[in-house]
Amino acid sequence: MASGTALAKIRLGLALLVMLAGSLLAFTSPALADLRVCNQTPDPISVALGYRAEKGWQSEGWWVAAPSQCATVYQGNLHSRFFYLFAADDIGGGAWDGSVYMCTRDDSFTIFGVEDCLARGYERTGFFEVDTQNKTDWTMQLTDPAANANNATGTDADGPPDQPQPGAGSGAAAPGSSDANAPDDGGNPNPDATAPPGADTD
Repeated sequence: MASGTALAKIRLGLALLVMLAGSLLAFTSPALADLRVCNQTPDPISVALGYRAEKGWQSEGWWVAAPSQCATVYQGNLHSRFFYLFAADDIGGGAWDGSVYMCTRDDSFTIFGVEDCLARGYERTGFFEVDTQNKTDWTMQLTDPAANANNATGTDADGPPDQPQPGAGSGAAAPGSSDANAPDDGGNPNPDATAPPGADTD
């Protein structure tokens, strides 16, 4: 009988340890709320991000997403509905770009401001707008630019992309496109009269 009682105590102890470990994990695992860019092409891609920060417009880069992998370009809850991306396939050529101009450079960077890029020693690069639909978590899927006309799609990480309302944008941004009617909580960083036709100049 003594061995049966000892075995029961061991089982009870193990069960308590498993429950304790499970409850600790439940309280220490943070909810994932990020902006991710997933590469659905056969080549690695380099990604730059632009957004309105507390002190004004900011651009950052470079993240590299290997084929069939994702890169987290913004960590934490998304503070804004609109973010701006530029991505380049450095091996196969091609880029996902747009008409919202921000400053970049070839090396890793964090650049404040979008004005006078060339005069400040940076490159002036066209980013495309990403409408996160005010979600706290968003994932972009970039596919081969030559494969189809709508090659960047975004989703709320909790499920498939929201269905657009009649007359509204899809929430998916094809490089080089913008929705001039979309509300912009941060404003376009390039609201000048010389913006290209179709550029979001709200």
